[in-house]
Amino acid sequence: MKVLIVGGGIAGTSLAILLARAGVTVELAERNPTWTALGSGITLQGNALRVLRDLGVWDRVKAEGYAFDSVGIRTPTGDLLFESDDIRSGGPDLPASLGMYRPALCSILVEAAESAGAGLMLGRTVTSVDPVAFDDGTTGEYDLVIGADGIRSSVRRMIGIGTEPRPVGMGAWRAHVPRPARIRRTELMYGGPCYIAGYCPTGENSIYAYLVDKVTDQAVIPRERLAGMMRELAHPYGGAWEEIKPTLTDTVPINYTHFEWLLVDGPWHRGNVLLLGDAVHACPPTLAQGAAQCLEDASVLAELLLARGGLDRTLLDEFRDRRIDRVRTVVETSLQIARWQMEPGPGADVPGAMARVATAMTERP
Repeated sequence: MKVLIVGGGIAGTSLAILLARAGVTVELAERNPTWTALGSGITLQGNALRVLRDLGVWDRVKAEGYAFDSVGIRTPTGDLLFESDDIRSGGPDLPASLGMYRPALCSILVEAAESAGAGLMLGRTVTSVDPVAFDDGTTGEYDLVIGADGIRSSVRRMIGIGTEPRPVGMGAWRAHVPRPARIRRTELMYGGPCYIAGYCPTGENSIYAYLVDKVTDQAVIPRERLAGMMRELAHPYGGAWEEIKPTLTDTVPINYTHFEWLLVDGPWHRGNVLLLGDAVHACPPTLAQGAAQCLEDASVLAELLLARGGLDRTLLDEFRDRRIDRVRTVVETSLQIARWQMEPGPGADVPGAMARVATAMTERP
């Protein structure tokens, strides 16, 4: 086979590693001219770590990240309400969760894809997928084209799938800052001026701190004001936030994003062009499962392709059928948790919903 992957994010690079390592000819086109990953931190639960181990990068991830096995819920003043052990969804020999700097994870995956023999093309993307044409005027022939180009996938539009991302009604302020010694796991504060005030360790010396609030129009916020606005939102919070707030200086990059969601219910392919990862399913990060589902997509697709030794008419439908119930559970539960946070009321059970999904993720996809 000769495979083209469009998009160099988590899904695309993971698939490139698995296929190229098995001897498949893989070319990956990333439209950005340099390998840059947006974002501050990322939380990876056990089912994500299981795939990273299969990719052969677990030792590097473990060394650069910060593993933990429990979660804490606190009041806005910092008092502990309760804590619980996380479910080890990747198996007993892996941590329940690991936090790390998102650009570091992306660098690890890119290096592994290159070492596996994938051809990496920076500053290139496609203008057509049938036939394949690149934006530099060149063309190519491939047995399979993968659209792993994110929630606003251009490949999705090229093959006539009209599903588009929809807003959740929340936005998140994120900063990557030094780790106070007391922070050794993810902890969440509910109440106060924001829906959530949380933090996650990403290494021995770092965390990412985040505030989830109602949507703010990014277009009217000058970049130089982002840190000040995050400090204002964080002001009422106590506990570890008393040590985080002074680190939110005007020189610290603040990543502000709106939460969106997407789920393509119908087929994920047209002909020999298949969508993968956020291009077909994306959710708010209320379950910390977005990256995990991208990794699982890559794992399942590679398993099917390599077992068959090639592409046939049923394989791409089989891939979608095998993945749809699992990703639907993640997307719908993530949205339900977001709604409970925006409109608290009787029947809301955030910890219970999180535990149910984590238990479901213990099964291999």
